[in-house]
Amino acid sequence: MTANRLNLGIRIAVLMGVLMPCMLSAASVLPVKVVVVTMFEVGADEGDRAGEFQLWKTRRNLTQTFPFLGYRDLHYDPESELLVLVTGIGTARSAAAIMALGMDPRFDLKKSYWLVAGIAGFDPADASIGSAAWAEYLVDGDLSHEIDAREIPADWPFGYFARYTKRPFDVDKPAPTGEMYRLDKGLVDWAFELTKDMVLADEDTHAKAHRALYTKHPKAQLPPFVLKGDHLAAYTFWHGALLNDWANQWVDYWSEGQGEFVSSAMEDTGTYLSLSWLDRIGRVDVSRLLVLRTASNYTMPPPGVSAADNLLAENKGYSGLSLAVESAYQVGSAVVDELIANWEQYEQALPRPSNGVAQ
Repeated sequence: MTANRLNLGIRIAVLMGVLMPCMLSAASVLPVKVVVVTMFEVGADEGDRAGEFQLWKTRRNLTQTFPFLGYRDLHYDPESELLVLVTGIGTARSAAAIMALGMDPRFDLKKSYWLVAGIAGFDPADASIGSAAWAEYLVDGDLSHEIDAREIPADWPFGYFARYTKRPFDVDKPAPTGEMYRLDKGLVDWAFELTKDMVLADEDTHAKAHRALYTKHPKAQLPPFVLKGDHLAAYTFWHGALLNDWANQWVDYWSEGQGEFVSSAMEDTGTYLSLSWLDRIGRVDVSRLLVLRTASNYTMPPPGVSAADNLLAENKGYSGLSLAVESAYQVGSAVVDELIANWEQYEQALPRPSNGVAQ
């Protein structure tokens, strides 16, 4: 083996976390207070229309870059001990990237807080473009049985139904084994309390015009705001009033009526799964995960527009992308800054709402 190939092999092993942590000196392992998890970037890191990562790159002191055999390199601020990750789009990519980072011996993640900060489609019944929702329940939209709607029994509302059940929304369902995850309620409520009164950016005239089309959904027409609302993660980019109805019922079903579907994206159950497995071996604390999703578009069309036409139009660009990216940074930063500024307190114990009682 040539020296170049040997060096490459060692580099790959380190990047993937294969080398044992003990092979790195204690002084070389970097402490991380907060990991910000973004999913995509539109193009270059700077100068183009911003994706989820760009504002963190341009507005934070991320002076150190670490090669990472994933979607993009890792970026780190040695002063605040903030690490920013880009996973790539989809449940599989997020799960793989989080697992790779969690096993990476270059970072001490045992006490780290994890903040998913990304865009999503929002139910127009609950919020408007640019709004930001803190999720307590993460529900998976892929792990199930499915029969094509053209072949389902006449009394079935959908062809989707839980594994090991006999029909959609069968009350006799097994305990979730990946279909639903619940975040630490007190931590979620603390983050919401900290940010609920924030005034979010709303200078995009195109987004305002798009909101105005949703005449049957009053909340969809409001300026952006912060709320609590739960998340459905599915690899398929679904759209339309019928599937929006399914999403509401699916989240309600798996959360035992405690959750409220608000946001739809593709990654967060994969992120949680990897963190939960890493938690088992003491690499991370999964209870320190927060999921913040911001509305770049709606999950169903406005009156008078078909689901197909609306989806095809969105493929050309989300009307609320720039607002959603700004909201994710603005609201996410409030939590990140608080955790870092008062690390002596939050390193030892999870934050709780001011009254000490989860809402």
